[in-house]
Amino acid sequence: MDDLSKKLLDQLLQTPGTSGYEQRVQQVVRDFLTPIADEITTDSHGNVIACKNPDKERRILVDAHCDQIGLIISHIDDQGFLYVQPIGGWDPQQLVGQRVTIWASETGVPGVISRKPIHLQDESERGQVAKLKELWIDIGASSADEASEMVRVGDSATLVLGYQELANRRISGPAMDDRTGLWVGLEAFRQAAKKQTECSLFMVSAVQEEVGLRGATTAAYGIDPHIGIALEVTHATDCPGLDSRQQGHLKVGQGPVIFRGPNMNPHVFEALESSAKATESDYQIAACGRGASNDANTIQTTRAGVATGLISLPNRYMHSGVEVVSLDDMEGAARFLGHYLANSLPSDPIIP
Repeated sequence: MDDLSKKLLDQLLQTPGTSGYEQRVQQVVRDFLTPIADEITTDSHGNVIACKNPDKERRILVDAHCDQIGLIISHIDDQGFLYVQPIGGWDPQQLVGQRVTIWASETGVPGVISRKPIHLQDESERGQVAKLKELWIDIGASSADEASEMVRVGDSATLVLGYQELANRRISGPAMDDRTGLWVGLEAFRQAAKKQTECSLFMVSAVQEEVGLRGATTAAYGIDPHIGIALEVTHATDCPGLDSRQQGHLKVGQGPVIFRGPNMNPHVFEALESSAKATESDYQIAACGRGASNDANTIQTTRAGVATGLISLPNRYMHSGVEVVSLDDMEGAARFLGHYLANSLPSDPIIP
C-alpha cells in the first residue's frame, strides 16, 4: 500500500457518511478520482460516478457503497438528552456505552450513548435485552434549549470514527462496511486506468445501500452497464459461535471472497477467478443461493439485466464498532480486480 492508498484509507475511515448524509465522504472520493478519471459526475441521488474511456462500446460498472450505518436524532427532551432512530441495521446491545459524534457542525458534537446503570435496574430489567428506545445520547447539555443550540432533530450521528491496527495486518473499527470495499474499487480503478483498456470503466461510489440498495439502483440504471461488479464485506466465520456449514468457512486474511450463485454471472465469476490466479492473489469462494443482500442484487436486474459479479472482504463482527478486516485481503482484491478491468475485452462472453 503506497502513500496515496494509505491516505485514502485513512480518509475513508475517518470521514462520516451515514445513509442519506454521504456528502463529506463523497468529497473524499471525488478528490481521489479527479486526476484519474476522464469524467466525474454526481447525480441527484448523491452517487459519485467516474468513467475512464467513455467512448468504448462495452461498459463495466464497479460499485461499492460509501454509506455507513448510523443514527438520526429524533427527539430532544427537556433535560437536553437526545433520542434517536437507527439508520441501517443495529443491534442495540452494540450501542450501550459507545462514544458518538453528532454531525451538526464541521467538527461534530461529541456524546455518549447511555442507559440506566445496572445498579439501579430491578431483576426484570437486568434480564432484558436493551432496546434502542431505552437508550439516549448525553452531550453534556443541561436543558433542551442548550442542546438545541448544538444539535437539531434530523442530524446524523456515528460511532467515533477511525480504526485500530491489530496483529497480522488486520484493522478494526466502525465503517469497514463498506469503506474497505470502496477502497478496493477506487484502488482497482486507479490501477486499471494506467493501462490501455478496451472497455469503458465506471466506478460508482453508491449511496444509501444500508437503507435499501437505493444508490446502486439509480446509478446502474443511468449507466446501463453490460457487466457490473459489486464490492462488499461478508461475514467471516472464523470466530467463536458461527456455523460455517451454511455460510462457508471464510477466514480473515485468507483472501477476498468471490461469490457463486444465481445472482452471479458464471462467465464473470470465471474471469474474476482467472484474474486472481494470474496475479497470484489469494481468494476464497462462497455460495449465495438467492439474490444477495447488497448492491449485486439490484445491479443484476437493472433494465434488461446485467452480468454481475460479487467480491467481498471477510469481516468479523459486522455492524458493530469493532469490525475486523485484513489489509492483505483488501490489497489482493484491488490487485486482481484491477487486472480484470485492465484486461477485459468487448468480446468476452457474458451470456450464460
